Amino acid sequence: MKNIFNKRKEQLSRFKSFINKSDNLSIKKKVPQDVIQVCESCQEPVTLSELAKNSYVCESCGYHFKISANERIRQLIDEGTFREIDSKATSLNPDQFPGYQMKLDKAKQETGHQEAFVCGVGRIKKLRVCLGVLDSNFIMGSMGHVVGDKVTRLIELATKRGYPLIIVSASGGARMQEGILSLIQMTKTSAALALFEQAGGLYISVLTHPTTGGVSASFAMLGDINIAEPKALIGFAGKRVIEKTINETLPKEFQTAEFLLEKGFLDMIVPRYQLKETLFKLCQMHYPRRNQYGYKR
Repeated sequence: MKNIFNKRKEQLSRFKSFINKSDNLSIKKKVPQDVIQVCESCQEPVTLSELAKNSYVCESCGYHFKISANERIRQLIDEGTFREIDSKATSLNPDQFPGYQMKLDKAKQETGHQEAFVCGVGRIKKLRVCLGVLDSNFIMGSMGHVVGDKVTRLIELATKRGYPLIIVSASGGARMQEGILSLIQMTKTSAALALFEQAGGLYISVLTHPTTGGVSASFAMLGDINIAEPKALIGFAGKRVIEKTINETLPKEFQTAEFLLEKGFLDMIVPRYQLKETLFKLCQMHYPRRNQYGYKR
């Protein structure tokens, strides 16, 4: 019996390691065949190799597993075309918040990145785009001052080059360890998007599970087109906090992607395996004329 538990523990460890970390964004890793993961929704067992083939979506119930920024980029960007920017930017601990540096070091080691936001320029079916992805494995994808800086610099790059801007969000909100420095990133990123809009750029925001707090209250909900994955949790404050504040019981589906689509906060819900094709078609519609260097308006 002890050996069975040890084997199960080892399999889970290998699964987390494979999902969270990759040495090179352009290299496809060999997927272990014997690692079994249980779906959090339907409780059906599925091998990691089967999950990888299906974009980490459960074939039984359609549940979307959380994936790393590296995996998201592999799924969306043509192989070998992604060029990361600001990869060495990393947060400090200016307020000497207890335990914050330890969390940063642990997150860097587990994800292989210096921060929760990975961004750069790549191609989606040969169309050049600026892409940014929040990784929920890095301190819940929270937005500190470096994440805000990287988001802003990506927006400014898209403005300068005239590329479509795509940001995939998965976040617990503003990073409380940085206090006011994290909160001002909401206005900074929103201001950069306003200038991008004035320049005629296309911004597609992809909201995944979960997208909450200061991220949802800033750049995540400001897309020209807002897309969500099925059943993603999207909102500002938590459901229980809202219920206690207004002294009412909220619907069971409250803050789900489907609920927000019904209320007009989203434009569409797109399953993960259809996302790349959908993004490609949206970019084509907005930029019908294209040359080898980028886009012509």
